[in-house]
Amino acid sequence: MKPHFKLLAQRAQQVLAQDEPHVPSPCVSVCLMHPDGGHCEGCLRTLQEIGNWGRMGDEDKRIVWQAIQQRLVQVTGG
Repeated sequence: MKPHFKLLAQRAQQVLAQDEPHVPSPCVSVCLMHPDGGHCEGCLRTLQEIGNWGRMGDEDKRIVWQAIQQRLVQVTGG
């Protein structure tokens, strides 16, 4: 597993375990769009999710974090 995926998995677990305002961005400063998956190689968000992040409410941001957890399973095989 890539080191930034471990960090992303830990952050996802922390964010989703809390119900606090100001949900943090999943950006890990590895910005490269994956041509096959349609998501960023670093944070696993889609272009739409990245573009909309600043306008999203906390609940929508948590939904993105849930999607990131699912994508982590897909890209790491478990």
